[in-house]
Amino acid sequence: MDLGIAGRKAIVCASSRGLGYACAKALAEADCEVVINGRNPEQLAKAAAALKDGTGAKIIPVAADVATPDGQTALFAACPEPDILVNNNAGPPFRDFRDLDRQKMLDGVVANMVVAVELIQKAIDPMLAKKFGRIVNITSGSVKMPLAGLDLSSGARAGLTAFLAGVARSVAASNVTINFVLPGTFETDRFTSNIQATAKKKNISYDAAFAERVGTVPAKRVGQPDELGATCAFLCSAQSGYITGQNILIDGGAFPGAF
Repeated sequence: MDLGIAGRKAIVCASSRGLGYACAKALAEADCEVVINGRNPEQLAKAAAALKDGTGAKIIPVAADVATPDGQTALFAACPEPDILVNNNAGPPFRDFRDLDRQKMLDGVVANMVVAVELIQKAIDPMLAKKFGRIVNITSGSVKMPLAGLDLSSGARAGLTAFLAGVARSVAASNVTINFVLPGTFETDRFTSNIQATAKKKNISYDAAFAERVGTVPAKRVGQPDELGATCAFLCSAQSGYITGQNILIDGGAFPGAF
């Protein structure tokens, strides 16, 4: 399927590995020019090389922490007027809510809510002027089905969802969409670290904790990052202009509700 976005410019945050990398790859395969981002220059360089070799697309690596003003400036220096923005950032570590002090909570809200809003503030007006913009926020299935231990991540991402719900409706007439992708259990470094934390807490093996978690997924497997990347790319496509303000769950059926 031709997504109709060849030549479009995209910024994909936290994209040197994992779900962000998968989104960058899918957009590069759609012939977008993609700015990828990460804090580890070596890992970022490897990701950029792999994407260039695999897709032939123009890939611009920006080593920066997008939670900082300097990091955001670097992103938009590389791509001043993106047509596509994919917000993605690592969440707070697995932790009992009793262990969260005020600073930890503020840091979590900044990382998983405030940063995305700041980046959208920078990107939105050129999108409105061009009558084309696609913004995808990678949040978490825990927005709809919170998990104990990920309370700060769930709360901050739910706040972002509510904040942008009204914004999405205010820009829809200009062919600018804002949507959310809610991953469940995916094969990522974060998933591995969460399983390790669960195993330690329950004093069981990693394999036992892994099996326990996968057993809660009706699909009986973990998701592959490319599955999410393909969904993200469609939400960025020319054909997706009538989809906005939506939360797209990709969780192998784990959320038990019908709506």
